[in-house]
Amino acid sequence: MSEPSSSSPWLSVVIPAYNEEQRLGRALEQIRDYAEQAGRSVEVVVVDDGSTDRTAALAEAFEPGPLAVQVLRTDRNRGKGHAVRQGVLAARGESILMSDADQSTPIYEVGKLLAWIGRGWDVAIGSRDMPDSVLSPPQPWFRHLPGWILRAVRRRLILPDIRDSQCGFKLFRRDAGHAVFRQVREDGFLFDCEVLGLAHRMGCRIREVGVVWCNDPDSRVRMVRDLPKLLLSLARIVWRLRRMPVGGPAKQTGQSSCEPRGIE
Repeated sequence: MSEPSSSSPWLSVVIPAYNEEQRLGRALEQIRDYAEQAGRSVEVVVVDDGSTDRTAALAEAFEPGPLAVQVLRTDRNRGKGHAVRQGVLAARGESILMSDADQSTPIYEVGKLLAWIGRGWDVAIGSRDMPDSVLSPPQPWFRHLPGWILRAVRRRLILPDIRDSQCGFKLFRRDAGHAVFRQVREDGFLFDCEVLGLAHRMGCRIREVGVVWCNDPDSRVRMVRDLPKLLLSLARIVWRLRRMPVGGPAKQTGQSSCEPRGIE
């Protein structure tokens, strides 16, 4: 495993991984190919979220080529939100991408997000619900319906201008990402809502971008079964966000250069 250099990589890719022995290798290979083609320094931060299989060992044994690879481990399964938080805060790249181990949105789509970061946005999020989004194949109706209910409730309570908060493909300027994730408390599936809600209240500029997305039948979230629990998690997030002053800790402490520019 290669060791990170002292200089900041161009891009960090944070991958939360829980029992991903079967899929992680393909994801790392895709990112390695992307780094070779881009000719830029890319860091991968794999966060093993208490796996019981060989996820961490696979990541540590992976031949990185031009990549710098960090492997972080938690002592038990804490949830995707916790894993992503640890990874983002450890990442050193100028821009930090969170991406799923199944590569449901391929790494090559990051160029669409980087373009908006380059234009001055603080956060660029992949979306499955924009006019130019490509779903291959779309989610089946029995998964889409509870997701639609959750999204409708979320948009009524927070982030009304964001169509898809849950796509696991999000890019942050490093200072904005670190400032936001230092305040995140949600460990479960809906941590994305808290991340984006915090970013908005801190004044970060957020851009939603249509991406290619492939439905994975092996998804770990069971929306129909988990919907009541997810709605309770959303209520907790909304309560925390409403207690936070606009401008938030990042502006009060100078941790981020985000300015109040809103969501587009």
